[in-house]
Amino acid sequence: MRPSTPAAPWHAIDWSRPWLADLRERGQALAAQADRLGLHDALNRAAGPQQQLSAGRLRFVAAALQPEGEAYESFIARTACVPTREHLHDFFNALMWLAHPGWKRRLNELQAEQIARLGVGGTRGAVRDALTLFDENGALLRAPPPLVEALRARDWQALFVGHRDLWAQARLTLFGHALLEKLTRPRKAVTAHVWVLEAAPGDADAAVALLTAERLAGKPFMPLPVLGVPGWWPANEDAGFYVDPAVFRRA
Repeated sequence: MRPSTPAAPWHAIDWSRPWLADLRERGQALAAQADRLGLHDALNRAAGPQQQLSAGRLRFVAAALQPEGEAYESFIARTACVPTREHLHDFFNALMWLAHPGWKRRLNELQAEQIARLGVGGTRGAVRDALTLFDENGALLRAPPPLVEALRARDWQALFVGHRDLWAQARLTLFGHALLEKLTRPRKAVTAHVWVLEAAPGDADAAVALLTAERLAGKPFMPLPVLGVPGWWPANEDAGFYVDPAVFRRA
């Protein structure tokens, strides 16, 4: 694999952004390796033999290796190979496989099961829609009850102003790779679909058992404009930042 050029897309990532804090060390190391070895070789070295799917060791391969007519998720489930192009969207997708392998593996299993049962039709259906939404644009939130209640009510003033100090006790983990791609060019309107984890505190990956087709069919997600999170964007220090009904919409 040829080394990446100076114009490699991951050079556009500002790793100092607060929403990348949990990914910074791994992501910077991966980007440096991709520059030296090429993206696929760097990813496969980072994955290592401990990353396993039902079909075998996780591998990242050129997108051209996916057979025409076979669904992306089915190909991954059958081969344990993730088709990966050299652009930001796929870079972040691969990074999520490395950072949250349990969630990514479970999402793929559910997608493949749905395709095997129902085929690939003109519409995805409720479960696959929810799986795709979470995979592309999801986030996981553990937070004190007042924050969760305010989020459910879309009470943005309570969530971000009245209970602002409680965000020090919250943990928001961005998961969607399209969401992370959008945030390389931050805009106020960028919104995550948040799944609130109300179980005992700990690593979000420990909650992967909650990911079931039945639960997802109910679309248990809530919208959260992520640049409203205290400490994530300088402009939100002014309470007037949240007085924007085009972004912070009522329920």
